[in-house]
Amino acid sequence: MKYILIIPDGMGDVPVKSLGGKTPLEAAHTPNMDYFAAHGVVGLTQNIPKGFIPGTDIGSMSVFGYDPAKYFTGRGPLEAAVHGIRLGPGDLAFRCNLVTLEKDKLKDFSADHVSLKEARSLISAFDRLVQKKFKGKVRFYPGKGTGYRHLAIFANAGSALSKVKCTPPHDIMGKPFEKYLPKDKDALFLNELMVLSRDFLSRHLLNQKRIEKGKGPANSIWLWGQGFPPDFPTYGKRFGLRGGVITAVDLLKGIAIHAGLRVIRVPGVTGYFDTNYVGKALYAVNFLKKNDFVVIHVEATDEAGHIGDAQLKIKAIEDVDKLVLGTLRERMNGLGDYKVLLLPDHFTCVATRTHSSDPVPFLAYSSANKKTGPEKFSEKSAKKSRLMVKEGHRLMELFVGGSLA
Repeated sequence: MKYILIIPDGMGDVPVKSLGGKTPLEAAHTPNMDYFAAHGVVGLTQNIPKGFIPGTDIGSMSVFGYDPAKYFTGRGPLEAAVHGIRLGPGDLAFRCNLVTLEKDKLKDFSADHVSLKEARSLISAFDRLVQKKFKGKVRFYPGKGTGYRHLAIFANAGSALSKVKCTPPHDIMGKPFEKYLPKDKDALFLNELMVLSRDFLSRHLLNQKRIEKGKGPANSIWLWGQGFPPDFPTYGKRFGLRGGVITAVDLLKGIAIHAGLRVIRVPGVTGYFDTNYVGKALYAVNFLKKNDFVVIHVEATDEAGHIGDAQLKIKAIEDVDKLVLGTLRERMNGLGDYKVLLLPDHFTCVATRTHSSDPVPFLAYSSANKKTGPEKFSEKSAKKSRLMVKEGHRLMELFVGGSLA
């Protein structure tokens, strides 16, 4: 049996007025999702436990089958694994976004999707300044995925700094950023770094050129998602599965590495609307010829929600359906029996342009044990099924164990 997990990031949503009261998933043309739903099982799962901020870090931990309350230490250390950074016991890893600030507002959490080449130049230049000023107290590392995602590692940081409340920048777009800066007395150094970055990056020639071209400048860093090194059991030990993950997002790659899963490199994977959807599916099928389990993660659905564009989100969902699921259906027949589990990690609501903790819809399908499900896969049909997994991290156990499909 082959196992395929598909994560359209942030695909879940609430009804949108401009769509006649439908969600983007309801409004989208999704014949492949609907096929799997009609011959499988659908339901809801609570990926964001009570008390946790809804985000891809927490939601994805649950989707992969790890209880966030037990295993999650922070987003930063998961992404550090992708860089090959070996964190010492006292090293604290922060996620570091490049953002666009305009007057007193945080205008864009992605700095107008600054390119990776530009971002590396900016982060490297800022790191040189910081090394000169603070002599190894903190290091900045350019990301390997999309241009706005980077890392900051604080050497021998105290536990107090790990507990400072830091707000994800995608949750405060269009809001006064000063209100959301860390206020704790232990956060003075964080604020000092962010102020320093605003002064330095705003004057950087690269940003001046971006402004001339009508692009938003990457004129500040934003620190959040801090944590110490995590430790959780691998998929081989838990499920006896040998698998891999296809994604453009460092966070998902970090989870994969800690879970003992291979990071599968696919050309043209960008984490945006121009990603290589078909390539993801083709590489997944090829990987499954010699392995048991593969994860396909798509970021575009989440990006559309953050932009607040319902039509763009519909397009992203339809691309996942046609180009990923459609390709899988065409190519999996020669590999024997297989199972599909498809679900978002969380809602990313078009109306609010941010995440929510709502239970997300899932579908589970087995080519060897077809069942009768709803004609349309959506939040509404999942709720109507009355199947609810109250602890999202248990869904993977049910899927692999055969209780779902």
